[in-house]
Amino acid sequence: MARIAYFDCPSGAAGDMIMGALVDAGAPFEALRDALHGLDLTGWDLVRHEVRRGDFRATKVDVEIAAAAHHHHRTLGDIVAILDGSRLPAPVTERARRIFERLADAEARVHGTTRDRVQFHDVGAVDAIVDVTGGVLGLHLLGVETVYVSPLPLGGGFAEGPHGRMPIPGPGTAELLRGFPVIDTGVRVELVTPTGAAILTTLARPALRPPAMTLTAVGYGAGTRDLPGTPNVLRCFVGESVESGGATETIVQLETTIDDMSPQLYEPLVDRLFEAGALDVFLTPVVMKRSRPGTVLTALCAPDRVGDLNRVLFEESSTIGVRWSEWRRAALPREIVTLATSYGPIPFKVSRLEGRVVTVTPEFADVARIAREKALPVREVLDQARAEGRRLFGDSR
Repeated sequence: MARIAYFDCPSGAAGDMIMGALVDAGAPFEALRDALHGLDLTGWDLVRHEVRRGDFRATKVDVEIAAAAHHHHRTLGDIVAILDGSRLPAPVTERARRIFERLADAEARVHGTTRDRVQFHDVGAVDAIVDVTGGVLGLHLLGVETVYVSPLPLGGGFAEGPHGRMPIPGPGTAELLRGFPVIDTGVRVELVTPTGAAILTTLARPALRPPAMTLTAVGYGAGTRDLPGTPNVLRCFVGESVESGGATETIVQLETTIDDMSPQLYEPLVDRLFEAGALDVFLTPVVMKRSRPGTVLTALCAPDRVGDLNRVLFEESSTIGVRWSEWRRAALPREIVTLATSYGPIPFKVSRLEGRVVTVTPEFADVARIAREKALPVREVLDQARAEGRRLFGDSR
């Protein structure tokens, strides 16, 4: 089983709320604080308080900063150097780097520049660096392998920033939220901060419902302000995934029914769907209204690829409507291993169930190529390669 976390964000998300929820869910605060002091940053400390937001008890984690420690104009390179110079575990620095790269890409798109030329303002300050790194470290300390996040509330109104008065969510935050479900709760303040958006959209998979898990902990992280009519808390569920023979995950199934398209167009359509991130695509013949023959095109993808596949279907097919639904699936862990056979080296897909090898399958494209080169029946090469692959792989264990 894998340790998973689900962030429930009815009141939004910020870096300090994420860190507070993880501490409240059991991430050891002293270990978190001590490890973060390995960053090449001075003049700050991490403190925690138990607070109330509405009727909820929650943990508030704050980065207390000496005035001299503020530095408002760091580049991505500056922040990467701070991370690389730390004594943090390598997976933590790698994930924190990805978060800041995503932030830089979002800002670069908004301002029409490149990630290396972006000047971070508030996001480059000490508290933001600690918040982002602390969120990643908290997940690491809890042993979380997979993260999910609920739909995120957009908020509304206006805020004053380094570039003047801006609508909420700010342009950078809005860019980060692309591809993730969002909702309007009617609260007209900033609910999702740039750091909160960057952490969750980089590390988490969107999920309209909590994933199936055996729940082991629930943590509440407090926001700074009191919100009208709603407790300003972020809730984190931590547990063990409920598996049935393999790792479970959420996928999306998109479908559209077509009855007026040339069959020649299906090949480029399917190719583009795979390029856009489809995990699988298949066609099913159906009989439609007025006895018309038609085709149901089905594509499977990760939740964050729905928008990309929708665009391809509208651009490359004659459909005017696409439907989709979420599904849970169990997938066996697999790897590609190249084995030496009597036909030469052939890549094999090897899958395991609870550590035991259950399939050793040669890649068919290589089998077909070898059969053409040697003027042999494809079935003969396939059967022989499969038999040799299982034997050779078994001998190598």
